Amino acid sequence: MVKPASVLRDQSVMSGEFNDQGLSEVETGSGFFVNNSGLTATNRHVVFELDAEYLVSWQGNKYPAKVISRGLNSDTALIQAEIKERTPFLELGDSRRLALGESVIALGNVLGELQNTVSVGIVSGLSRNIYAVDEVQQQAFELRGLIQTDAAINPGNSGGPLLNMKGEAIGVNTATITSYENIGFAIPIDRVKIDMEEIKRFGRIRTPYLGLRYVILDTILAKKYGVEVEYGAYVLKGGSPDSKGIEPGSPADKADLKGGDVVLQCDGETITSNRTLRDILLAKEIGKKLKLTVWRGNKQFDTTIVLEEK
Repeated sequence: MVKPASVLRDQSVMSGEFNDQGLSEVETGSGFFVNNSGLTATNRHVVFELDAEYLVSWQGNKYPAKVISRGLNSDTALIQAEIKERTPFLELGDSRRLALGESVIALGNVLGELQNTVSVGIVSGLSRNIYAVDEVQQQAFELRGLIQTDAAINPGNSGGPLLNMKGEAIGVNTATITSYENIGFAIPIDRVKIDMEEIKRFGRIRTPYLGLRYVILDTILAKKYGVEVEYGAYVLKGGSPDSKGIEPGSPADKADLKGGDVVLQCDGETITSNRTLRDILLAKEIGKKLKLTVWRGNKQFDTTIVLEEK
């Protein structure tokens, strides 16, 4: 089994132990190789500092590492370790095939001290949406579509792999809920696969863009906005630029969508609070045409829209 790598950062500080360059080394989290050239998957919150210099600790050695990408819509990151030799790596599984009750294994470096810690559990929930708070940055951000597990995930585990019984990485450990016992979360590995493909093809992670501001409807909001349907993405409308739901010149504008429209489906997928329009777009390829099913007034119609890069 491949051991997780430690991700560290060099940071200027006012106190503590310094190296010869006057920098203090700080343990930040875990990661794992996803190819044989030292490409490492981890969490965005592990490598959040733009000005820091990062290291990958592996087999007792420390290697400089460059942050290749920080996911804008997920807590994922890819860093390239400067390792000349070929590295072992984890095969990436298919997180779409996970089932409730399936056994999983979490790997990581707990608290930066307990190296190569292994915990075992099951998949206790799928497609979970949570708001997480980064304890270092003290910033809240939304994480969607997560794998829930009762395998122990502790500080320092962040960025480590969640494995299935085949030894394939099916998630990236990311968060826990401190007020509950035995509940942890991992980002599905398919999110990392998308990031890797974007880097391979375009040298960066592109962000899909429609130019819509919307709220997801339920029974209460449908009554508030006076629409007959109780699901879908309601396009905002208002008198000021900030409150308008359609950005001028955007793909939504070019497709003649209007404030007050309700986007019911995107490429045949129904839009709900558990599967929002943003969730669907993250799996779509930029530059491709999408079919939208729209409710306007008291009529339903289909239109096409071309997904652009933000």
